[in-house]
Amino acid sequence: QVQLVESGGGLVQPGGSLRLSCAASFSLDYYVIGWFRQAPGKDRVGVSCIRSSDGKTYYPESVKGRFTISRDNANNTVYLQMNSLKPEDTAAYYCAAFRGALSRQCVSWKLYNYWGQGTQVTVSS
Repeated sequence: QVQLVESGGGLVQPGGSLRLSCAASFSLDYYVIGWFRQAPGKDRVGVSCIRSSDGKTYYPESVKGRFTISRDNANNTVYLQMNSLKPEDTAAYYCAAFRGALSRQCVSWKLYNYWGQGTQVTVSS
């Protein structure tokens, strides 16, 4: 069975940090893993992607310099380190996976076959 489980969300003040984890039931070697978020009334958007085979990453401009995606292939886990958090980062965060090539299109949710259940991140004072 293919399963992704997110953890690490919570309430944090503006300017603070959180690290999200995405634990996979499968080997990451042949997959691209993405982190997505969806705020109430907003579209689901990608915030980072990683090619697990070599660690190559992509970030959209909205989070570049603040968010870092990484992976631990030995433990089938992908992380999202979020720094300098802003209220507009408040959303449910999801990890997802697909087997294919990494490109800037990895921020599109339509590419992904497998999804986690999500973890809530709230940035508020």
